[in-house]
Amino acid sequence: MEQRPVFQDVFVPPHPLIKHWISVLRNEETPCPIFKNVMAELGRFLIYEASRDCLPTVSGEIRSPVGVASVEFIDPRDPIVVVPILRAGLALAEHASSILPATKTYHLGISRDEETLQPTVYLNKLPERFPEGSRVFVVDPMLATGGTVVAALDLIKERGADNKQVKVISAVAAPPALQKLSEKFPGLHVYAGIIDPTVNEKGFIIPGLGDAGDRSFGT
Repeated sequence: MEQRPVFQDVFVPPHPLIKHWISVLRNEETPCPIFKNVMAELGRFLIYEASRDCLPTVSGEIRSPVGVASVEFIDPRDPIVVVPILRAGLALAEHASSILPATKTYHLGISRDEETLQPTVYLNKLPERFPEGSRVFVVDPMLATGGTVVAALDLIKERGADNKQVKVISAVAAPPALQKLSEKFPGLHVYAGIIDPTVNEKGFIIPGLGDAGDRSFGT
């Protein structure tokens, strides 16, 4: 089945396994090790879908055990970059390197003030400049108010990545964040496991799945 945009440039791939993994993550009785493993599996599916139409290929020929075959490989000259937003982004991005060839990972730590809901960058391992042609996958499990992912994207754009070079991967997204992304970063694509209806006064997605970082790492 072809995936369709829910909001402009926002996609929820209609795969039954994605729905299954989201259901396991939502369950408050899912123990920490299973939660983390399921988050990683969900990330594998979402990154696969997000990379479907954006990876350049190069053609050639190789010899198989019984003959010559025309083949296509991912072009290694165009950098593929993954930016997990710590902490929970580490779990969702865990299998990225097994899907995307020659991937570079740049970590970005952003915390959110529980009172003001404003983001603070506490770790920035982004390069000074992204190479021309880079494909950048920003991995943030929860897109709630949008403050964290907007702060991350501002830093990424300052380093030369265009909106159309960037894709955001998220387990659960909510309308406030999606609206901000649509307004501030036109042309940017978001791939989410599910879109929930609302965010509460504490900035948590409802029904959501709780604190993805705490539930992934047991802290």
